[in-house]
Amino acid sequence: MQPWPYPRWVAHRGAGKLAPENTLAAFRLGAQYGYRIFECDAKLSADGVPFLMHDTTLDRTTNARKLFDAGASMTGSDHSWSELASLDAGGWHSRTYAGEPLPTLANISRFCIANGHFINVEIKPTPGAELKTGEVVARQLADQWKNAPTPPLLTSFRPESLEGALASAKQLPRGLLLDTLWQGWMEKAVALDCVAIVCNYALWDDATVARVKGAGMRCLSYTVNDQWAAQRLIALGTDGLITDRVDLFSPV
Repeated sequence: MQPWPYPRWVAHRGAGKLAPENTLAAFRLGAQYGYRIFECDAKLSADGVPFLMHDTTLDRTTNARKLFDAGASMTGSDHSWSELASLDAGGWHSRTYAGEPLPTLANISRFCIANGHFINVEIKPTPGAELKTGEVVARQLADQWKNAPTPPLLTSFRPESLEGALASAKQLPRGLLLDTLWQGWMEKAVALDCVAIVCNYALWDDATVARVKGAGMRCLSYTVNDQWAAQRLIALGTDGLITDRVDLFSPV
């Protein structure tokens, strides 16, 4: 098994729930708490720009419903980047962050590279764009991080997105995300040349950890927000814990 270059504690969507998720403000806050690796979600605009957002639709974490015309699509991938760049992605969270813009993946990469941070990018495609999203996200990251000592870790629940990433940037490490241990998950991870399995934390037990490590992969968990769960996962010998509670868990 190759040495694992990433810190154990990963800040979920930048700073968990303490700042508007998937924004530069969240990354800055997570860094203030001492975190050095950040998880985020990336999808494509209508004109192919990778940007940060978890949901397929815009209305939970932006003011799109107020800003766009009545009847306009709330699907992020239906809008150009110039339209998406006009949205407020912070006001939904609190007045402190009102006016915070959506970031492109390139913006977030520049911040992380400049500050010596690590990044775990979940490829979060709009349904129907799984392969293309994996290809574009991986290609951009490979180019932007080509001189960085540690590359981004790419993960996805969608094997097709990881297939796209493998095809366009084989050198970037990949991890398969799982919310259940569906039939054939291990074989799929091996076929995708994954370096990690990233599970719902409740799925890990001694046997599953041993199986994954026996295949030469690392064991990561989401979303670990309780002390008892963290202690159990560390005792099991897992390698990474993705958390919202950057205020509770010390990353060092």
